[in-house]
Amino acid sequence: MTGAAPEPVLVARGLRKNYGAVQVLAGVDLTVARGEVACLIGPSGGGKSTLLRCLNFLERPSGGTISIFGEMLCQDDGAGVHIAPERILRRARSRMPMVFQHFNLFSHRTVLQNVMEGPVTVLGLDRDAAIERARSLLRDVGMADREDHYPDQISGGQKQRVAIARALAMAPSVILFDEPTSALDPQLVKGILGVINDLAQQGITMLIVTHEMKFARDVADRVHFCDGGRIVESGCPDDIFQRPRSARLADFVRSIHE
Repeated sequence: MTGAAPEPVLVARGLRKNYGAVQVLAGVDLTVARGEVACLIGPSGGGKSTLLRCLNFLERPSGGTISIFGEMLCQDDGAGVHIAPERILRRARSRMPMVFQHFNLFSHRTVLQNVMEGPVTVLGLDRDAAIERARSLLRDVGMADREDHYPDQISGGQKQRVAIARALAMAPSVILFDEPTSALDPQLVKGILGVINDLAQQGITMLIVTHEMKFARDVADRVHFCDGGRIVESGCPDDIFQRPRSARLADFVRSIHE
């Protein structure tokens, strides 16, 4: 007897995004299941980061549907796209926080304050409980001894660890990562990928835009190849990197090996 399929957490169908006459997303279909680590790979300009920003409603989709745990956030009836009220979007964002490539920490707040801000202001958590949660998460990402530092007093790799702790503080259903290592020096990349790998081992659902192909091969449950504003091919890492079906993915895999 086989077990039940994992519950879908995040589902997009026919997702489109236009900037004027330029179409950046051309009908994306994507499902992320509970506990899954999904990586989005592909050439620059293929729409990966725009896809994440639309899923989080930092950008307004031009068409298609988005739902989280079955709650519809964006619907397209053919005559236009209908976005859920802002209170519903705020709740959805709190369930799927994003970790940005350039950290986006509050410069005027300490490390501890950055991590506890969301639980206090968005989730309504008691201040003492938020401090306890923040300190626990900072220990988990190796930043406990920097809680009183400000962002300009810590390194890029340390800022990214704080950004990950901040996302975890929201007790998320899924974490979106937008190229979390691209702004880091090469010697700092390994540490951040190690933190994300630890999260994967804990069963935290993640959707990760990455150019780190070895990381995608080693950590992802499912890899989605994006090109031309579409997901061209999806599969387990072995299928994507060793048995590509499309000529475009085969060319991409060949280029990264070269």
